[in-house]
Amino acid sequence: MGEWGILSKLLDKVQSHSTVVGKVWMTVLFVFRIMILGAGAEKVWGDEQSKMVCNTKQPGCTNVCYDHSFPISHIRFWTLQIIFVATPTLMYLGHVLHIIHKEKKIREHLQMEAERYGVKHPTYTDDKGKIDIKGQLLASYMTSVVVKILLEAAFIVGQYYLYGFVMQAKIVCQRYPCPYTVECYMSRPTEKTVFIIFMLIVSCVSLLLNIIEVFYLIGYRTRKHNAKLHLKQKQLCLTGTKDSSKA
Repeated sequence: MGEWGILSKLLDKVQSHSTVVGKVWMTVLFVFRIMILGAGAEKVWGDEQSKMVCNTKQPGCTNVCYDHSFPISHIRFWTLQIIFVATPTLMYLGHVLHIIHKEKKIREHLQMEAERYGVKHPTYTDDKGKIDIKGQLLASYMTSVVVKILLEAAFIVGQYYLYGFVMQAKIVCQRYPCPYTVECYMSRPTEKTVFIIFMLIVSCVSLLLNIIEVFYLIGYRTRKHNAKLHLKQKQLCLTGTKDSSKA
């Protein structure tokens, strides 16, 4: 788990700047992907190649058959999936930190200069430094979620085409330097199949959460837009009433 420490700390910082759905997605990533992968998956796949038995003594045949059946091991594939899927969120974090630093300088400048000079006010943060997801920040957040959807879907499809979703107990191989059609047998195929299906379910749940978050953000933006329109209409009505009373 030590190698995941830096990524976990960075993603933990994003939680305070995410939506409710985004926080649930982060929890799924931490608990059901990073922790499970670090604690259990590596032990299950630790004997992946060494315990594969083939019915030949030909040197190099077992290695060639394994490489043909598994171009990339499941552990490395899932590690790449987590890193790629987490990257858009980390890019959003970079944008958030840039906004916080920029508006902190604006707030410090406000304390030194009077407002009559037209000093720019902070747009995305309040006095406590809490982020309001809107404008460019909302666009950045939405982009990161859409990219996560595409990456998640691509990895699910990629896993299906690379090895499928079931670990076969027997692998038939006919590649050089194997002298004939060789049959190889995997270690603990049922246990590995259970693990593959579990990781697939978690990937699908993460994908679903990202899709839900897109609709949540669209609804959030629509509600804020409607609230602004309602406020403007109310102000116009009040202004019209005052003008009528003066007349």
